[in-house]
Amino acid sequence: MKKETLEQEIKEIIISALDLEDVTVADIDSKAPLFNEGLGLDSIDALELGMALKKKYDVSFKSDKEENKEFFKSVENLAKYIAESKNITLE
Repeated sequence: MKKETLEQEIKEIIISALDLEDVTVADIDSKAPLFNEGLGLDSIDALELGMALKKKYDVSFKSDKEENKEFFKSVENLAKYIAESKNITLE
């Protein structure tokens, strides 16, 4: 699977799961932070996004907050985590 394809899917999930009506896929930089600066998401958004990603990709996030912070740092990090969890090779 192409890295860009997975990142695009994640961006679409972010927009739909969080009802970001004024945001497009093109507005989200794969390397940009999702929380604070960047998209400005909060902890509630993280829960909703985590549930949406679990539903789509059947991945789970451990209760270890530090590890989750790393996964949710950017779209790029989420794509890497999902690929590793599902044994998907990214091109």
